[in-house]
Amino acid sequence: MDNLSFEYPAWFLLLCAVAGLVVALVLYFREQQFREQPRGLVWGMGILRWLGYSLLAALLLSPLLRYVDQDQQEPVVVLAQDVSESIGMEVDTTAYREQWNALRNSLAEKYQVVEYTFGQNVRTDGGLQFTDKRTNLDAVMTEISDVYGTQNLGAVVLATDGIYNEGTNPAYRDLQLQAPVYTVGLGDTTVRRDLLVRRVFHNKIAYLDDRFSIQIDVAARSAAGSSTKLTVSSVGDGGKILHTENIPIQGNDFFTTKEVILTADKPGVQRYRIALTGIPDEISTANNRRDIFVDVLDARQKILILAAAPHPDLTAFKQALAVGQNNEVAVGYAGKFSGRLADFDLVILHQLPSVKNSIKGTLDQLAQAKVPTLFVLGEQVPSNTFNGAQDLVSFKGTAGAKGNDVSARLASGFNLFTLSDELKRGIPNFPPLTAAFGEFTVNPGGTPLLRQRIGSVDTDYPLVVIGESRGVRTGVLAGSGLWQWRLFDFLDGGNHDRFDELISQLTQYLTVQDDKRRFRVVLSENIFDENEPVQLDAELYNSNYELINDPEATVTVTGEDGREYPYTFTRTSNAYALNAGILPVGNYRFRARTNAGGEDLTYNGRFSVQAVEVERFALEADHDLLRQLSARYGGDLLFPNQLAELPARLEAAGTVKPVLLETINTRSVIHLKWIFFVLLTLYAAEWFMRRYFGGY
Repeated sequence: MDNLSFEYPAWFLLLCAVAGLVVALVLYFREQQFREQPRGLVWGMGILRWLGYSLLAALLLSPLLRYVDQDQQEPVVVLAQDVSESIGMEVDTTAYREQWNALRNSLAEKYQVVEYTFGQNVRTDGGLQFTDKRTNLDAVMTEISDVYGTQNLGAVVLATDGIYNEGTNPAYRDLQLQAPVYTVGLGDTTVRRDLLVRRVFHNKIAYLDDRFSIQIDVAARSAAGSSTKLTVSSVGDGGKILHTENIPIQGNDFFTTKEVILTADKPGVQRYRIALTGIPDEISTANNRRDIFVDVLDARQKILILAAAPHPDLTAFKQALAVGQNNEVAVGYAGKFSGRLADFDLVILHQLPSVKNSIKGTLDQLAQAKVPTLFVLGEQVPSNTFNGAQDLVSFKGTAGAKGNDVSARLASGFNLFTLSDELKRGIPNFPPLTAAFGEFTVNPGGTPLLRQRIGSVDTDYPLVVIGESRGVRTGVLAGSGLWQWRLFDFLDGGNHDRFDELISQLTQYLTVQDDKRRFRVVLSENIFDENEPVQLDAELYNSNYELINDPEATVTVTGEDGREYPYTFTRTSNAYALNAGILPVGNYRFRARTNAGGEDLTYNGRFSVQAVEVERFALEADHDLLRQLSARYGGDLLFPNQLAELPARLEAAGTVKPVLLETINTRSVIHLKWIFFVLLTLYAAEWFMRRYFGGY
């Protein structure tokens, strides 16, 4: 219905008519030009002028036209089909596809039908393949609620076995659904004879030579009196049985947890298989086995303490470093050590260099091999040799002079790593060390951690300085006698925790090496699930270490069976990316290649793809959950042989109907095009008559 409204009182329209009349009278009353024309002509022109000006004046009152648009919204029926593996294992999928397609076609004759398939994710364009590795009922119900909750949703048809292994229970969610939910119960609810590895708990990462635990949950149903053998074995090169154990099954609803301790004896991603021997007449043996992957890291640090002579500090260092199981510590003496310095991740030079032993050859080897070094200075340090070996600290002193007893204080502004509050409070109370006599200056590349307090005077002389010297992480401890700190820590607190923390933080900082390779590949993770795509990112740097991606970059992924998968990286803004897609379960190695400035660059790495088998471990359908859902939203639980009845049920219920939507619109009359043409007609007609009959 249309109606007209004004911003001013309606009687203003009378004023508009009067104004138009006044204009017409002024122009035509006692008009002499048309005295020879019929009076009807003059009256006609006057009426045209009156109508034109009255309408124009009325438009100045900003009249508004209100009108209603009606739109019929057809009802939507949503069909959501579970396509997870458990459906394919329990349902005759060929016959069921025909039933489902017949239902869709029947509903489409009267309603707007929207189809979803769901499993590990929700899709609107998926086929009925029943291969998804997980089921998330909550995700599909939430999607339907979010998209169609405010529309004319007539009904939801949810076909599933009620088994979910991701997300929350949708029966307890408060979804904005104003339509009945009809659930279609698939699968078999019968408790059948079965043995399975229900869950395996383990760390994804272990360190080489460490022992780690695997917790295995074993379950059996309707199998009382049977027995099985649990076997844990490594898979791959040199695979062997690591653990066996007989398990008697006591009761028809049997559950037990077994813990197995393994040793990480090989670096890299290791694959282990947990298997149970089958029992007679069990429904499925696919859930009797699980494979897990553990990334074994070789994080051991080889540390050499090279000293001028035996000293209590050496034991203090060694004991502190031994706290970390991944440190391999060796002690040697200048002039007697014959090993390769390049084989170590860190070298601690205790009271070296000295006046008696400049260790020039050792310093040259360390510089050439770029081995991180911690200098622990003694009283006999020669300034020229020390200053030439690093550029973090400059020292001016007289070799052989008696050293200073210095206490430690925290340097302000240090942020390369963090120290515990207990250590920060304890450091000022530690006994004095013996520092070389002279002047110490921190160079721009160094960051002081501790400074010297001589007596009661706080000085700017550094006691501990760390930083990068000539491209290698380096540290300087400007005094010796650390054994007193370790002893005091025990006497004061009953343990060596604060001292060990200080040494651990120092050595960790020094042994972390920046990746200086110009071409590198980064994996989002080392172990991928079989249902997720393998993602690789690559970075290429020019000689100035600026990111570039002009050259083409390729990668070849090789599986355990020797099969190769060649790929070409896609360029991003300034790097490379690759989605290698879904790969079969197993261990893989890859080799990435590119050429920058005529130089061939390569990067080698490894990753693994682990099986996702959760759909195999719960095969009894949960139709009680489906009944709850249907009851909550006013629907019914149906079975596949009842699908053909659903269209008649919907029609009989009378809830699936079109909705008539009315929209009230308001529009200014001045924007109506026909008003312009009315005004044009009135003024043009008057003008033509005046022109024709001699008024102009």
